[in-house]
Amino acid sequence: MNKILEVKNITKIYKIYKNNFDRLKEIFLKKDYHKEFTSNKDISFDLYEGETLGIIGVNGAGKSTILKLIAGVISQTSGEIIRHGRVTALLELGTGFNNEQNGRDNIYLNGTLIGMSNKEIDENLKNIIEFSELGDYINEPIRTYSSGMQMRLAFSIAIFSNPKVLIVDEALSVGDAHFSAKCSKALKSRKEKNMSIIYVSHDLNSLKLLCDRAILLHKGEVVITDTPENVINNYNFLIAKLNDDESNIKIDMDKKNSFGTFEVEIKSVNIKKDGNIVKDIQTGDIVDIEIELDAKIDVSNATIGMHIRDKFAQDIYGTNTFYKKQVMKLEANNTYLCTYTMPFNIGVGKYSLGLAIHTGDWHTEQCYHWLDNALNFTISASRDDFFIGLCRLEPSIKLVEINK
Repeated sequence: MNKILEVKNITKIYKIYKNNFDRLKEIFLKKDYHKEFTSNKDISFDLYEGETLGIIGVNGAGKSTILKLIAGVISQTSGEIIRHGRVTALLELGTGFNNEQNGRDNIYLNGTLIGMSNKEIDENLKNIIEFSELGDYINEPIRTYSSGMQMRLAFSIAIFSNPKVLIVDEALSVGDAHFSAKCSKALKSRKEKNMSIIYVSHDLNSLKLLCDRAILLHKGEVVITDTPENVINNYNFLIAKLNDDESNIKIDMDKKNSFGTFEVEIKSVNIKKDGNIVKDIQTGDIVDIEIELDAKIDVSNATIGMHIRDKFAQDIYGTNTFYKKQVMKLEANNTYLCTYTMPFNIGVGKYSLGLAIHTGDWHTEQCYHWLDNALNFTISASRDDFFIGLCRLEPSIKLVEINK
């Protein structure tokens, strides 16, 4: 595959001044009056033609800085960025718009700023307006637009600028469900025509669905570049680690999908039907998910959770004993069997089961053991109840005659 973007050893250092007077003193007195903050440190990666690359990290990881550097909004302290074509960025809402001008005039203003010629804008003006679905609002000042309307216009301009690389930074989180789905469809369509995308979002499911690869940033450095699922597993580990004051959280180096303090450990998991272990289940079957736990310490309020993911690693269902308001008390040096009994009312396909033991509602509080891809299973069709989709809802249907 052809490289469309090369990021080589990029470092960005900001000078932080207490006030503007210190900035002036530094200029005239030739003495440092600033502190340095390194936002990005020696970051390197390539982006290939037709690829979607996700970037994730906690707040302050340096995601926005690297995007601005790639877009050319700011310049790096050291390193090199080689762009093989037009790069268009959807960064902060309102960037490149004049609030006093109407939407139509802002199409020309914003389009020019991202590198479009007047001829290109003229040729795409009708498509941009139609895609944005702004209707008569296109002739109203931008200051009258909601954040969602601004996003619609910005995305429409960006997608019809036909860039080689499109940078999307949380932009789709502002729009309604209909327009977000429309944007996702447009991105997939452009990707099929070899447009490359850099996608930043806190919506981990959308990252799994849209991205070919992902990068995890932390404190301005690259932690891992890998498949979206592996990167997100490392991200979950990182979040648990950040909330671990005593540095007890560790990752199982033999099984990268497993981490925690291991003070309570998942020893085994099985799916059973009528007492027999199964991995091929008919939709609608009632099954038992049996989780064997080994407690090394006393825990008065353990949370035992499970989640099911489809073949795209999308979470389709998850719950835990905290949400179910069931208190789980564990005693040291004992083994326990936790059983979830439930109908598998999900569609035909391949799925994975993940597990977690922690305190509170989520693994970030006190994580004893997080285990992704603990077990794989298959759902096959029921002979007498065909349906389409992921959910088996079992409706009742009736028909009545209405006399008018």
